Formats: sequence, C-alpha cells, structure tokens
Amino acid sequence: MTGTVVIALERFLPDARRIADALGADVLPYGPDAFRKVFSGYGRIVALMSAGIAVRQIAPLLTDKWRDPAVVVVGPDLRYAVPVVGGHHGGNDLARELAALGIEAVITTATETRGRESVEGIAARTGCDVVNRDSTRAVNAAMLDADVPLYAVTGPGIVLAAPGVSLLVRKGEYVVGVGCRKGAPAAEVAAAVRQALGVAGIGPEEVLVYATTIKKRSEAGLIDAVAELGGNLVFLDDGTLNAEEAPSPSRASLIGLAGVAEPAALAIAKRKVLVLVKQTYGGVTVAIAR
Repeated sequence: MTGTVVIALERFLPDARRIADALGADVLPYGPDAFRKVFSGYGRIVALMSAGIAVRQIAPLLTDKWRDPAVVVVGPDLRYAVPVVGGHHGGNDLARELAALGIEAVITTATETRGRESVEGIAARTGCDVVNRDSTRAVNAAMLDADVPLYAVTGPGIVLAAPGVSLLVRKGEYVVGVGCRKGAPAAEVAAAVRQALGVAGIGPEEVLVYATTIKKRSEAGLIDAVAELGGNLVFLDDGTLNAEEAPSPSRASLIGLAGVAEPAALAIAKRKVLVLVKQTYGGVTVAIAR
C-alpha cells in the first residue's frame, strides 16, 4: 500500500495508471464499494471521474476532517484537479503534484486563495501536528484579515494557549494520558510511563503529547518527568475531560472528573482509539490513545 490511490471508471484506467505512475500510487477500478474499501486505508485519493459521482460516494463515509483522507477529483478530460475533501490536510498539495501532468490545480481554501498560509500548512511545513485542532478555524479566519504572530518556544517553557491560539508540537501518533497521586516524584512518573510505552510497544519519539488534568498543573514531579522523557505536557480543563467517556472506573470522581488518564489521552488523540487502557503503577496511572 502506497498511501495514495487513484480510483477511475473502467474507460479511464489508462489515464489513471499514468497518474498513478507519476504519484507512486495504487490504482483501483471504480465500483460501488471502491471508496469504502480505501477510505480508512489511504491518506490520499484521486478520483478520476465526475465530481458528482465522487461526492455522492464519499459523503456517507466522512467522519472528521482530521481523520478523513484527502480526496482530489480529476475530470475525465484531465484539465483540472479539485480538492473536494481535506484541502488543508494534503488535498491542495496532491492537486499541485498533478501539475507535472499538465493538470491545473483548482484551490478553493480561503487562506490559499489569498496567498496566505494556514495553520495546517505551517504544521506540515515545520513537521508538526496541531494539538488543539478546534483552534484552527478561528486562527485561519484571523489569517485572512491580518498577519498572525508565530511564536517558537524551544523550551524548557510553559505555554498557556487560549481557544484562539493553535499549539503545534513535534509530530507523533500517540497521546499518553497520565494521572498521579499528589507529590509523586519524577522518577516514579517517568518509570510508569516508560513501562506503559513498553507494554504498548511504543517509543517516546512516537508520542505527540502527554496529557493530564489542569488540577495537576503544580505537580513538579509530573512536569519534570515529561521533560525527562523529552515530551510536551498539556493540561486539560474539567469540561474537556468529562466530555470523554472513561472506559475504566476511576477514583477521579472524588474530584469531579470521570477520569484522568483515559479521558486525557482520548481528548487529544486523532483517531479516538485507546491502544492501552488505564494501567496503574504504584501512584501513577497511564493510558495511551491514537
């Protein structure tokens, strides 16, 4: 599997193969289940067909712009490439790649049409992911009207981000939720996290962020442990944590929370899937989601 697939009606398969060769992509003949078969397995889809066919097929499959693949429609005359899903998430770049074949990219995302970068574009350019994804709508809208400052914090440091501030960190697939008893030493927290990562077969370099409750913002042991692990620690408010379902029982109910480790991991995870349910190591709880 290449990560990119070209879906085409039978009569357009020769052109589809030419596009696929240029992109290093797979080819799949169009059928009633073609989009469903590839939607979760590929990050980029080129649909060589009319936009109407493609839109009707993908509409029932759409779930979240951060998880859905980028879909670019190329007309049967090979004149235009139109990102219809995921413009900021690879679709615009995919359309531009097709220019090498003489296919003109039709970009409709507001920031790009005005010659401005988007939050997602900056993240891709700098090799980062957006932690607080809900912030991008407000920040991208602000970028349409004026220059928005970009601050680089090399650390050690602490960033308090308002809802209209996008937080970008090193790319990673997993979110580690951590809870700990009051005063837990850094060595204990770090050891617990390393043990959990080992159980899940995940390296520290694969972690996007570590997350916990804002009630732990003064826990020096937790803060120091994450710094020792080379990660970024995010503190989440009560509403964000309680919006997530905690699969495992938790004593956090004593402080008004449905849980800490599992809800914290799920709140930021891209796919909202727990890969390691809450594990308890002494006075530390750890859960991992992707």
